[in-house]
Amino acid sequence: MTFFSRTLAASTAAVIAGLMVAAPALALDGAVGEDPLELAQAAPALPTTDRGRTTFNPQSICLDHVARRAGGRTYLRIRLDLKPEQMTAWSAFTKAADDADVKETARCKALPTELKERPGYIERLTMREAAMKAQLDRIEAVKPSLAALYGTLSAEQKTVLDGARMMGGSMRGTMGPPSGPR
Repeated sequence: MTFFSRTLAASTAAVIAGLMVAAPALALDGAVGEDPLELAQAAPALPTTDRGRTTFNPQSICLDHVARRAGGRTYLRIRLDLKPEQMTAWSAFTKAADDADVKETARCKALPTELKERPGYIERLTMREAAMKAQLDRIEAVKPSLAALYGTLSAEQKTVLDGARMMGGSMRGTMGPPSGPR
């Protein structure tokens, strides 16, 4: 066997071994570049009706939004790397946000746990109106303490906060230019 054929055989074996290791991981992951631990956090499959249609659980979705906002605050606190003199303003903000979460949780628990049929147009408008009113109440409750916190931040911290997703969604989506391809 010549040097060239040994090198070719070795490199081919290395590529095949790499593919054997990577292929199951890529199949499990579903997409290159995503966190494989997200699989453990994935929501279970939605239940279906006897006709095969997916049922809808407004209560669960609403409670998930509350939980994500609470997690987002923890993430933001770490990213901001707050100084001791900023902690009073942060505490006031989190207290206001936590109080708003309590109200939102109560609203969520009043929602139905299952909708088998799509609500009519007027009922959907009413549900959307109630959700928008709750969102406005939340903004009005949190905004003063958030503005006070913002006033204590350095320019670098403001950049972090300005780029953050707040209130369970991207503020850019409704109040500014799009953040990229959708």
